[in-house]
Amino acid sequence: MSFSPVRKLEVWRTFTNGQQRLLGHLAQNRQGVYFQYDSDYLSHGANLSPFHLNWDAGLQLAPSTPHRGLHGAFADSLPDGWGTLLMDRAFRQHGILPAQISAMDRLAFVGGRGMGALAYRPCSAYANDAETEDALDLHTLGLQAQAVFDGLTEEVMAALLAVGSSGGARPKAQLYFAGGEFRHCRAVPAAGDEAWLVKFTSSSLALGHEEGLCEAAYLQLAERAGLVVPNWRLLPAPAASGASHWLALQRFDWVASDGPSHGRRHMHSACGLLDADHRIPSLDYEDLIKASSLLCRSPAAGQVQFRRAMFNLLAVNQDDHSKNWAFLLDDAGHWSLAPFFDVTFSPNHHGEHATAFAGYGQSPPLKVVQRLASVANFASWSDARAVIREVVDSLSCFDAVAANVGVKPGTRALIEKRLSATWKANRHLLD
Repeated sequence: MSFSPVRKLEVWRTFTNGQQRLLGHLAQNRQGVYFQYDSDYLSHGANLSPFHLNWDAGLQLAPSTPHRGLHGAFADSLPDGWGTLLMDRAFRQHGILPAQISAMDRLAFVGGRGMGALAYRPCSAYANDAETEDALDLHTLGLQAQAVFDGLTEEVMAALLAVGSSGGARPKAQLYFAGGEFRHCRAVPAAGDEAWLVKFTSSSLALGHEEGLCEAAYLQLAERAGLVVPNWRLLPAPAASGASHWLALQRFDWVASDGPSHGRRHMHSACGLLDADHRIPSLDYEDLIKASSLLCRSPAAGQVQFRRAMFNLLAVNQDDHSKNWAFLLDDAGHWSLAPFFDVTFSPNHHGEHATAFAGYGQSPPLKVVQRLASVANFASWSDARAVIREVVDSLSCFDAVAANVGVKPGTRALIEKRLSATWKANRHLLD
């Protein structure tokens, strides 16, 4: 098969009732990638990216950065490290080097398998969907994903390619389960299926095979702190994986149906919405809080983001880059905050957060946090301080919660030590 670069794509949106509608077109020439809304969608839909897409029928040229020459709304459909690795392997199997592949080629490869409500047609001929309708074994998929991630094999199962379009650097799979049975799964959903994202583990990850356990503990702590997180569960892993369990998160962009057509919610990251490059520290909580209140048309949205910011600060979730913040658009055109996701113990090498606190990467002064509270529409500092107290109280339960999900004593002690040091460096926030 000779390689022919993609020059034009239709963009389709799936609504929560499963209805699909042509949203617009993407086209590429020497100047770059252009998008144009479909006239019928303009009459019945809502703007996918209110801050950077014009709500009209004109041609809109994407900026060259930071989204590989795409508009942020469509760049959100592309995977990050793990999904890109699998995609590159698939192209290489057809004799195509990654340097030959454009962002448009990658969108065509994703087709309708990405997160969110957008799909791209025609789908790439290189997106091998062989065996995707067959029942899959979760353990086999996980072991193969781990082998690929650890560099133990160059071969990639077709089924793994079909379920590996999600973002992030860790090995994972977008899978469909029926009837609460989590050993056997599908890459293509059937009626009544639930959509889950399963995160596998590796000894080369920062927390090794305890990554999923630690994230499960943090999800519980976030809930104790008054935050909404995705539904989750720990799935038993095979002994050969080195892990006791893998973490599964129910997809919040997915609307299950007993009929043939499942629904979707449009999901937009802060990275795509604000053109904030997730590869470098480019986002500030002050901007995130303001954008959230404006987009969601709710002062409460800003207060939720403040609570999340305080949790990340005190829980040492420093990998809080712009891809880890998302918004959902409903069928009526209303925006809301996506659940709090990718929340775990993740210290950076230099101790700095990817998202800054009004310019501070760590230990923000009291006046800075008070400024963030004001931007977040709190009526008084005492109200904001009460939120911080709830976060502190939730994190005090870390050891018990982590022990309950199986985190080893040595790992718990290391995390506790860092949590304690972080609290001491920030206790002035409650003075």
